[in-house]
Amino acid sequence: MFGIGEIFILFFVTLGPFKLLGPFEQQTRDLSPSALRGIAVRAFMIGLAAVIIGGTLGAALAMKWRISVPAIEIATGLILFLVAMRLVMAAYEPMPPPQPPPTAPMAAALRLTFPLVVSPYGIAALIALLAATDDPSMVRAIYVILIVVMALNLLAMLYVRSIMRGPTLLVLQVLGSVLGVLQVALAVQIVIRGLRGLQVIPGLPA
Repeated sequence: MFGIGEIFILFFVTLGPFKLLGPFEQQTRDLSPSALRGIAVRAFMIGLAAVIIGGTLGAALAMKWRISVPAIEIATGLILFLVAMRLVMAAYEPMPPPQPPPTAPMAAALRLTFPLVVSPYGIAALIALLAATDDPSMVRAIYVILIVVMALNLLAMLYVRSIMRGPTLLVLQVLGSVLGVLQVALAVQIVIRGLRGLQVIPGLPA
């Protein structure tokens, strides 16, 4: 089982604000501040509900279908690896023109929530964590950390226009490149952990 710090890092990488800042700023740059705030709050509430419901339901189904934790870890790692590789290679591909969000606030929030705020591999990470423990205190800690990371997403969306300018933007670009490489490494590590759990390769789960 991961420790508290490792759980935070896992959620920050898979569900945190770095992946959504650029696309969110591009798709909301023509909106008024009040409209942006409304969409950000809606995206946060929808995203938080979706990831909690999806993760809880997924963990219950995994138990019912007798899917092992290592199998969930391998699936999570593979999904994260594919997405992380796409993010790393995106820097070498032409940037598509930004598309404005729908005029209806709820429709705009839904389009920005999936997969910017809530990613499939983020839900998969929550499923794996919940399936790996039956300790109520650890389950509560997992949900608290999840809420903290989602709150960071809300702050990032609310202040995206201040964040995505000047020297801050340069720092974020550098951190984004580093984070992209670390996501690939994290995906590989999760797959290795799953393979060790299935005893396909020697050693205890990392």
